Amino acid sequence: MYGFEAMTFNIHGGYLEAIVRGHRSGLLTAADYNNLCQCETLDDIKMHLSATEYGPYLQNEPSPLHTTTIVEKCTLKLVDEYKHMLCQATEPLSTFLEYITYGHMIDNVVLIVTGTLHERDVQELLEKCHPLGMFDSIATLAVAQNMRELYRLVLVDTPLAPYFSECITSEDLDDMNIEIMRNTLYKAYLEDFYRFCQKLGGATAEIMSDLLAFEADRRAVNITINSIGTELTREDRRKLYSSFGLLYPYGHEELAICEDIDQVRGVMEKYPPYQPIFSKLSYGESQMLDKAFYEEEVKRLCLSFEQQFHYGVFFAYMRLREQEIRNLMWISECVAQNQKSRVHDSVVFIF
Repeated sequence: MYGFEAMTFNIHGGYLEAIVRGHRSGLLTAADYNNLCQCETLDDIKMHLSATEYGPYLQNEPSPLHTTTIVEKCTLKLVDEYKHMLCQATEPLSTFLEYITYGHMIDNVVLIVTGTLHERDVQELLEKCHPLGMFDSIATLAVAQNMRELYRLVLVDTPLAPYFSECITSEDLDDMNIEIMRNTLYKAYLEDFYRFCQKLGGATAEIMSDLLAFEADRRAVNITINSIGTELTREDRRKLYSSFGLLYPYGHEELAICEDIDQVRGVMEKYPPYQPIFSKLSYGESQMLDKAFYEEEVKRLCLSFEQQFHYGVFFAYMRLREQEIRNLMWISECVAQNQKSRVHDSVVFIF
């Protein structure tokens, strides 16, 4: 029913779309970032943020501040906004909003399992988990010895259960297996989210297809680069790529056989939307690739606000706010460690 959203969308989605567009106007601007980059101490950062929407969350924090405190409080603001939207949402928007948190659930599962493998304290690990990805039985993940136990004891009752069908093995958990598990889960999650958005149809399907395809392609590139020089076979690498996106299927065939970063670059430059990303990099360099991808993603997320009557704005807002928190973390770390010359290295301007 593409083109007819305007007739019925506002019955259930109008209030929340107005709310999320209001939140979006509270994102930090380039002027805010320039002021933050001039700060000498973390207390200066707190003072600058007190004039923004983060003010109420930081106002009662005593000195000396730590970077973790700033990130924690800024994340708390995002969580509060998300919970408010979820409480007000009706189907299918409530399911759409829940899908947004599944990525954090996967990251939390991997964090707990990896930490347990390295004999870290479970309580300490739980404090590092992202609050949007928490679920009731997360603390019991520490008892699992292999994928089968992980599924049977804990994850069978969580939304991640359907995604585990491809990675249930009796092999013991080690760093390599855990990383493969993360990418297999992410692949299943992205494909499921993509199918759900296609089912919704209209502008939501059009905009979310583009955003999720970009995410799938970025993950394919990262998997390729990270698996160069490891024991992961070409076939195993290919299995971790999502079955949609601009690179599917021919780009995946080429990426699967890449042996170094320049071969990856050669494959990606055949696709016009990705040419500008790789043209920013010098040959043999991959350190700046993450920032180039983040900049491209932010551009696409901001464009989704140009169209009305669709759910893509909720996904875009959550991602933009997460990028803003990453920016604040980087600036705070640079200030705390007296590395102000590097402050612009990883900041991605949103507006």
